[in-house]
Amino acid sequence: MVESPPELGQSRFKVDSTAGTHLAWFRTRLMLERTMASWLMTSITLIGFGFAIVMIFDQFSRLTNVAPPLRPLAPFHFGLLLIAAGVAGLVVAGWQYRTVLRYLRRGELAAIAGRGQQPGQTVVYAVTIVTIFIGVFAFLAVAARIL
Repeated sequence: MVESPPELGQSRFKVDSTAGTHLAWFRTRLMLERTMASWLMTSITLIGFGFAIVMIFDQFSRLTNVAPPLRPLAPFHFGLLLIAAGVAGLVVAGWQYRTVLRYLRRGELAAIAGRGQQPGQTVVYAVTIVTIFIGVFAFLAVAARIL
């Protein structure tokens, strides 16, 4: 029988609750917020651009002196793809955000985090949830135009 090394059963690192470690924890938390905000901006851009493509090409189809396109539904499908990519990116980023935030607040890092001082959720997470609903609504609105 092979025994595991003793360091695997122990914690990976020793956590000292000092001002330096608390500031390092806070920088990590702010990095997490900036990353989530970047995901949010990218996803909003994808959703907005997908919706704009659908609306612009829908207006092109109403022009009288323009030849009909070879693939009339291609802009709708591309717009749906962009909207779906934006929503999927937000869902994955939101899941990752919650997982890392849970890790930063529990276990050995709870002593550094100052558990009673932290709010339960942040504005960026609430905006992410609202944007997911907006993206799903945009996706359904575009999909309803195709049918």
